[in-house]
Parts: sequence; structure tokens; C-alpha cells
Amino acid sequence: MQPTPIAAVVGGGFYGCMLAERLARGGMKVTLLERESDLLLRASLANQARVHGGYHYPRSLLTGLRSRANLPRFVAEFPDCIERSFTKLYAIASRHSQVTARHFVGFCRRIGAPVEPAPPRFGRLFDRDLIEAVFTVEEFAFDAAKLRRACHGRLADAGVDVRLSTEVTRIGPHGRGGLVVSALGSAGEDLLWVDRVFNCTYARLNTLLAAAGVAPIPLRHELAEMALVEMPEPLARLGVTVMCGPFFSAMPFPSRGVHSFSHVRYTPHTSWTDGPDGILDGHRSMGATARQSHFPLMLRDAVRYMPLLADCRQVDSLWEIKTVLPANDRDDGRPILLEHDVGLPGLSCVLAAKIDNVFDMLDAIPMADAPPLRRAA
Repeated sequence: MQPTPIAAVVGGGFYGCMLAERLARGGMKVTLLERESDLLLRASLANQARVHGGYHYPRSLLTGLRSRANLPRFVAEFPDCIERSFTKLYAIASRHSQVTARHFVGFCRRIGAPVEPAPPRFGRLFDRDLIEAVFTVEEFAFDAAKLRRACHGRLADAGVDVRLSTEVTRIGPHGRGGLVVSALGSAGEDLLWVDRVFNCTYARLNTLLAAAGVAPIPLRHELAEMALVEMPEPLARLGVTVMCGPFFSAMPFPSRGVHSFSHVRYTPHTSWTDGPDGILDGHRSMGATARQSHFPLMLRDAVRYMPLLADCRQVDSLWEIKTVLPANDRDDGRPILLEHDVGLPGLSCVLAAKIDNVFDMLDAIPMADAPPLRRAA
């Protein structure tokens, strides 16, 4: 009888949780190692809470198609975590947009995404000198707090050993084959002898590779601010995205009962690139960086397009590192990076930018004996 294969998944964001569950249900003994005090506290929380329907990517057909295909899968898998009791509007700017209304509609039809001209009452919310057209679409939000609870339940049911407040400080080969992982938790350092390590640490992907003595993957990072706001009553049950350029987006943020507010120009505060010359641990540098909200700048610009936004009120800001592949700056695409045997046999790296496209990653993991994902309880 073959011994049970052992895997360590590093990173307790949504992708790490879903991967750990899939591996465990496929017959592996899995330990999930998360540096924070709970699951889904970093990038899986500090984002727009948007379940993408493809509309956001008219310059990347593949990303749009994959988002459209995965939206119904995500909604069916996590129905209790979905917020759909709002109307989502996409507005096409008349100037400085990289798409026209005609292009946007054609793209939506090409990927099979429902799109309709917005009723006049919604169109009147915008400055029609600056907005070419307004559309209603099918797009949802997710509740990160409910998603966290769902992940805890699924991992427990699958038998995954979840270790919180535990940081991986070193990865290396061991003489019997496989890898040894040094994990520092509240009780001290522990050594895990495993067959596979899956690096799902997102912004700290290269930090973990450095701990393994492996050359970094070229990645671009931004210190990003997601403002949380209370919307004025006429806009409280709307989500709004102005396309496609240096504009803004406001989405319901169900876990806090507010809206997220972001701006292509002002959400990023600074950026840097990991490469051969070295890496910067963004998580650690955030604590040493003075942060002043850009929300006044976001709002000043957004009010030009939607005057009623002048009455919205900022209640907080979420700060996080956003990480992308530099090659996708050209088309705004968001493919999933999945590489195996990265510098060490058995060391895999996963990088993804959108929660709802997790199924593309799971489908690509060679788990012939893994049963299909079950509907969340």
C-alpha cells in the first residue's frame, strides 16, 4: 500500500483554503499554514467584494470569458455568501475611456453577459455630458465574513489541519525526498515533512520563495486603498462602475454593511516590482508606511460623473497589497499563475487576482481521484 501523500498549503486566503480542501478530499493529508490570526483577513477581504461577471475586462476577452463562466459556479457553490439585492450599473465615459458604448455591448454579447440600457431614472443620476451610456448588468457582491465561516466549515469537514498565527520561515529539501517546512507558531517552531508545498501567499509569494532559496518571480505590487463609505439614500441599493479608464467604482460591501469605493488613479498609493535585484515584503513595509487617505481625491473626481455622490460619507479604509503579473498591464487581463517545481521539486506557486475564478485553479490541479466540489452548507 502506498503511503498517504502529505501537502502543506501556505496562505489562508480564499485560494489557499479552497486548494487545501480539494487536496484533502483527493486523498492527501493537508496542513494549511496561515500567518494571520484567522482565514481570509488579507487580500480576500480588502477588495471590492465583487463577484465578477466579465464586464470589467473588455480589453481581455479571455478574462471576460472565464469570469462569465465562473460566476454561476461561484454563486451555486456559496449561495449564502452572495449579495444580489442591488442594481448594478456600468456607465461608459464619453471621454478618456478605452471603450465605447458600442464596443462594451458587443463585448458583453460575445462573452454571453446580460446587458441592457439602464432605465431613464438611472441615467439621470449621471452627468450626460461626461457619460455616453448607462447599462444594467448581472453582477453580484460577496460577504467576506460569511465566506470565511464557510471556509472554516469546509476545511474541518475535509479533515484539513488548520494552523493560524503560523509563519513559514524556511522551506528546503530533505534527504528522504520531499520537502521540510519550518513553521513558527505561538508554541514555537515546528518542522513539517511533506511531499508537496503549495505557495498561495499572493503578495508574499516571493517572500516565501526567498525562504526556500529560490529566485523570485517577476511581480508588480501596489499599496492599494479601498475606501468604505455610506452612500446617500438614492444610491444605497446601487453598484456603479464607470468604464474604462481613470474612473471609479462603488460596490456594496456586505460584511460591513457599507460600499467599497475605489478609483483607478487614486486607489494605488505606491508601486514596486520584484525581480532579480531583490524583493520587498509588502506586508511588513505596510506597518512602517505613513498612510493618508486618497478618498477626498477619489470623491472629487467621481462627483463630476455622479453628482449625488457628494453626500456619501467615508467610514473607513482598507489597505492591502495588490499583486499582478507585469505582462498584464497592457490588457488588464487577470490570468492565474500556476507553476510546479519552482526551484525545488514539489514546490508549487499559485497567484490569482479574482476570488470567483478559483475554479480555474482547482480544475488545473492534477487530482484525478478528487471528487467534485460540494455545495457549501
